[in-house]
Amino acid sequence: MPSLHPSTATDNELTDNRHRPPVRTEYRTTDAPLIVTPTFLTRADNTPRAARTMDPGSTKGRHGEGIENPDAEPAEIALEANPNLAYEHWDEYWRKVHGPKFAYEEPGTDNEPVLRYDQVHRFAGGPSSYFRPPYQAMITEDKKLVRDPYAQVPAYQRPRFDGFAYIAYAAEADIQKVLKQPQYDKRIIADEQTVFRLVTREIAREYILLPSPQHRDPLSLVKIHYRRPELSREEFQQRLLVTHAALVMAQPATHTYVRRYAQLHNIGSTQQPDPEGNPIDAVSVLSFASVNDVEDYLATDDYQAVEADEATFIDSVRSEFWTGLNYSVINRLLPELATRR
Repeated sequence: MPSLHPSTATDNELTDNRHRPPVRTEYRTTDAPLIVTPTFLTRADNTPRAARTMDPGSTKGRHGEGIENPDAEPAEIALEANPNLAYEHWDEYWRKVHGPKFAYEEPGTDNEPVLRYDQVHRFAGGPSSYFRPPYQAMITEDKKLVRDPYAQVPAYQRPRFDGFAYIAYAAEADIQKVLKQPQYDKRIIADEQTVFRLVTREIAREYILLPSPQHRDPLSLVKIHYRRPELSREEFQQRLLVTHAALVMAQPATHTYVRRYAQLHNIGSTQQPDPEGNPIDAVSVLSFASVNDVEDYLATDDYQAVEADEATFIDSVRSEFWTGLNYSVINRLLPELATRR
């Protein structure tokens, strides 16, 4: 019987580490804007349909059918029938199973146009717009810790998405070259429908303001932007890229804590309808070396100045941010350069 765990040798065509440093030996680099698909997603679980949107045919059952109401039949969910394990199993599957499937090239498949594929997994312990640092002890008027913590548990506010696949190409035409191949158009889509309940399909132009030469930073702050209603998308993106980016880059705290800063400007979608992806105007991705660096950056006066400027042109009610773990699955760009503007 063949092993379920093939050799991890670098010449094993099944492993994903052969598509990134240090195993890969040939790279390209560019300072031109890349085209990316910032694919936001939610996990397949038993959340009621009314609480989280579902794509048609998603959250596959054990016999391959899409489950219409996963909260009514959680034991049928193919990914994980036990709700207590659903999040952990999804997180593991996305990185350790889906990632290598995407990186692998079936006979006749060419995925070299994929220049970079990162998975950014949101985790609840990181800062978010719903629970911001610095965190404070919960005390009473006499400055002692509360005596009834069971009655004062803060409500958990779940962000809209559980993570995003951050995939970069040199040109928009390369997206279809890759994704229309049967491996992706049929078998990767089938895998997505098993592990995800929703996948957005927007296309964005990437502007790297602060490059990370090795692109191995472990954490990212992901800021999903929706514009204020009086602005057009073009006006909003111009303000974000020129005036606001200059403000971010002028802050000393940015250069103390932030290892990478990129903006992704929505320019369309790979398929319609895309009800969750279309309204996103832009995404900012700031990468860090540690969770404490994220926390400390958000607590600085410099960041308060950044956020005050955002409030003048970003819809703060609809927009959100959260922290994610970075996993590099494919990286054919080395070193990373600031985008030419």
